[in-house]
Amino acid sequence: MENNKPKANGALVAALVIMTILAGVSSYLLYEQKEVSKNQEATIATRVEELATTRTRLDSISTALDAKIAEVRKLGGDVTDLERVKVQLEKDKAALRRGQRISIAKYEAKIKQYEAFLAEKDTLIAQLQTENQVLTTNNQVLNDENTTLKTVKQTLEDSVNTISTVNKDLSEKVTRAAALKAQNVRVFALNSRGKQRDATADEVKAKRVDKLKVVYMLPENPLTKQEEKEVYVRVLDPTGAVVSDMANGSGTFQVNGQEQVYTVKQTVPFTNNNQNVELTYTRGGIPYKPGKYTIEFYSEGFRIGEGSFAIK
Repeated sequence: MENNKPKANGALVAALVIMTILAGVSSYLLYEQKEVSKNQEATIATRVEELATTRTRLDSISTALDAKIAEVRKLGGDVTDLERVKVQLEKDKAALRRGQRISIAKYEAKIKQYEAFLAEKDTLIAQLQTENQVLTTNNQVLNDENTTLKTVKQTLEDSVNTISTVNKDLSEKVTRAAALKAQNVRVFALNSRGKQRDATADEVKAKRVDKLKVVYMLPENPLTKQEEKEVYVRVLDPTGAVVSDMANGSGTFQVNGQEQVYTVKQTVPFTNNNQNVELTYTRGGIPYKPGKYTIEFYSEGFRIGEGSFAIK
């Protein structure tokens, strides 16, 4: 029994040593596993932070691109390149969100390219702004010149209108000055036997009036052309009505844009030598009303004279 006791003690010691070694190995392995887990967690955290930073930077570039597109379009520039880069940027953002085999270094390179592109477009925008400022200044100058030209044009038109008005007035004055004048008007009443009485000086009985003979003078006028002139004669009865007979030579003519009835008209070859003119009017058997009659003369649109006679 005493011989077996040392053997049992040795086995126990050996077992304790083995257990101690196993415990140490287990502790070491556990420690190693914890360290690996810590390293993995740190790596993951770093990766997540890098991805978040990259997304933020891409979003910032996207916002800046939108602003550049709007500015260049407002300035009238070409946005084709900007829109093409915008499409590519959205693809890169989508790939980053999917997280498939992401290379942060590759995205860093892309971000630098985008930032360089934005800087290049800043130069383009500055150039467009300068060109637009020049255009704005030129447009203002042109607008000022256009306003000046309009003012000058209006002034010229006003001057032309004034001159036209003056010329028209002068023309009308010259035309009026060149018009005929009927003067020394006398009216004679002729009976059926051809005997005449001066109806201008004395009242003539109506029954003794078969015809009217009108005598007047056309004084000379250096402004009046020597040519045939149409002279319209209007005889107005005591009520103001025109003595007329359309079947016996009466008709209508225009005076100041209005149609008037005339009693008789005649064509007079104007000789510009104070010529005397006479005409005879036959009413066709219709008796004249008692009272004062007025006789008016018109030619070339103007009233050129008048006279009167009386019937009792």
